[in-house]
Amino acid sequence: MQIIIVGCGKIGNSITQKLSQEGHNVTVIDLDNSIVQTTSTQYDVMGVIGNGASYSVQQEAGIAETDLLIAVTASDEVNLLCCLIAKKAGNCSTIARVRNPIYNAELSFIKEELGLSMSINPEFSAATEIARLLRFPSAIKIDTFAKGRVELLKFRIPDNSPLNQCTISNISKNIGCDILICAIERGDEVITPNGNTTLYAKDLVSFVASPQNASRFFKKIKIETHQVHNTIIVGGGKIAFYLAEQLIRSGISVKIIEKNLARCELLTEQLPSATIINGDATNQELLLEEGLAHSESFVSLTDMDEENIVLSLFAKKSSKAKVITKVNKISFDNVIRDFDLGSLVHPKQIVADNITSYVRAMQNSIGSNIETLYNIIDNKAEALEFIIRKNSPVIGIPLEKLNIRDHILVACITRKKSIIIPRGKDMIQEGDTVIIVTTHTGLHDIKDILKD
Repeated sequence: MQIIIVGCGKIGNSITQKLSQEGHNVTVIDLDNSIVQTTSTQYDVMGVIGNGASYSVQQEAGIAETDLLIAVTASDEVNLLCCLIAKKAGNCSTIARVRNPIYNAELSFIKEELGLSMSINPEFSAATEIARLLRFPSAIKIDTFAKGRVELLKFRIPDNSPLNQCTISNISKNIGCDILICAIERGDEVITPNGNTTLYAKDLVSFVASPQNASRFFKKIKIETHQVHNTIIVGGGKIAFYLAEQLIRSGISVKIIEKNLARCELLTEQLPSATIINGDATNQELLLEEGLAHSESFVSLTDMDEENIVLSLFAKKSSKAKVITKVNKISFDNVIRDFDLGSLVHPKQIVADNITSYVRAMQNSIGSNIETLYNIIDNKAEALEFIIRKNSPVIGIPLEKLNIRDHILVACITRKKSIIIPRGKDMIQEGDTVIIVTTHTGLHDIKDILKD
């Protein structure tokens, strides 16, 4: 596909990397000459220097032959104008980053009037992911499918867990919960398990279940599942605002610590139910004075990864809080994987996953049947949700007889109101949604799970 990306900041860079890796012809547009040169060289893409909201600049970038334009500059208004011009000039699909809370409440109107295919808000998406984790703090990561009726959860097996040295085939016998373990991270190794795979303490385990069965499973293995009652958020940016709104609606007490006095005054007006503290959270005494030792959760959302990491390490040392750390530079994962930082949240990775899902669906000639996509393990594994269309080659055949490629797991089938954790004799039907977990990245269609 021919894709234009306007804006080469953190989000634009991440999207460029992902889509170029998937084999698309990408052209980037940015006002900064050096950034365009660096991005085009690093990812082997075309580069155009100029204002992406300019008709002539879009023409130079090839808008007439473009399938999709993605506008992710720092300005919501510029992004919307880029998409409006692209729609008129090239009649292509358009995606705009819209971050301002004022516009967030009006997105459905904006999308319809401007003909946007999709809008993205990295801060709101990150806040939603963090809120899920605080409602279910036993998990390190939670991804949702089937409109929230199915979850893929990741947790680390404790040293004294009944799962330690237990084979997967024995879990259902011993614990009796309808779940499916679909991926195991052991050091640098990613394992697609079978019934004979043995689990060990400190393994990172990803499993699929309904929210009710996930809660039941954690209780059976003696891991607490209750929602936190209070949280300390460091950093008062857009993610903090969106997160505080969601947590307050859930009945969670929120305290935000922010350096900038003007920002504190604005947050006090916007979030009257939250406690806003003007101060520097790198001051350990301030954190302790504000009750870190007794807080049930701690979320580090400053603009600096290094500061977030240090703050989270201190929170782990000083409390029993559920800790969540925002990290922008995904390359840091290799360095910090051995640190006990709780849950890591990557806003730009969330956006890259959403856009990749949309682009793969656009490529599917029989219709948009990729509903959801998550990068679940450092670009080593994906979880995808497919809608099964008529005449799909997987319909009506027992799973045990389907010629499925290695390292691919059919993790869940959703059929109307039923959630099926599949076994060998289960069959996929038209209209089902199917969750696939695989270490083969780049699946576009459900037929891609089959051997040639």
